[in-house]
Amino acid sequence: MRRSGLLTVVFALLVGIAVAFGASAAQPQPRAHVYLLRGLFNVFSLGMDSLTEELKRRGVDATVHGYGEWQTLADKAAANYKAGKEAPIILIGHSLGADTVMEMAAYLGRKGVPVALVVPFDGTKSFAASDNVGRVLNLTQRDYAYMRGGPGFHGKLANVDVSSDTSIDHINIDKSPRLHARVVAEVLAVVGNHRSAPAKNANGADAGTARPATLPEQGSSRQNADNPAPPPQKQPTGTQPLHTEEIKN
Repeated sequence: MRRSGLLTVVFALLVGIAVAFGASAAQPQPRAHVYLLRGLFNVFSLGMDSLTEELKRRGVDATVHGYGEWQTLADKAAANYKAGKEAPIILIGHSLGADTVMEMAAYLGRKGVPVALVVPFDGTKSFAASDNVGRVLNLTQRDYAYMRGGPGFHGKLANVDVSSDTSIDHINIDKSPRLHARVVAEVLAVVGNHRSAPAKNANGADAGTARPATLPEQGSSRQNADNPAPPPQKQPTGTQPLHTEEIKN
């Protein structure tokens, strides 16, 4: 009886271990999520919708929303991140949506959530990138909306100035095919690095996700984002150096 009882206990333990191991193995891996935010009235930023579809065709989980939903989205993203369901987080927005993704990134930072990439399309003013952000790619046609690194920011930042392209204005910048190609390449670089399990940097974002191996360019005159250019205006003391790119036809 003693031996039978011992065998029963051992069998129960083995079954328990097997069930626990199986549950752990079945635990889904976190998925990258791209949040895209439209601007005013949800009617002038339909490039965010087409960009969402482009990303979905590439197998990336992407959703498009009105900029007024940002805090609800951020709370949901933070909960999903902490539950191990969602990572890396990528934010893209146009106009007021561009302003909002910078604010949303900072809000997520206050919740201890890293943001791998933020892409504002022609925001209405300048923002400081928060220290939880791995990379900012600011697509703009006006120098007063250049982004800068805020306190503790250790990521990479590029202000891509398209003001020399007279075919691009505030209303259609979010629909530019070549800017979409640039953004898709950036997003895929982040997602690809996440899938290959890169090391984390100091702010918790994926290290080495700042730039894809190759990026679309227009024309021969273009300044590399990793070489500082003279800023268009004096930068606040204590911020990160400003990096610029100019894409010309």
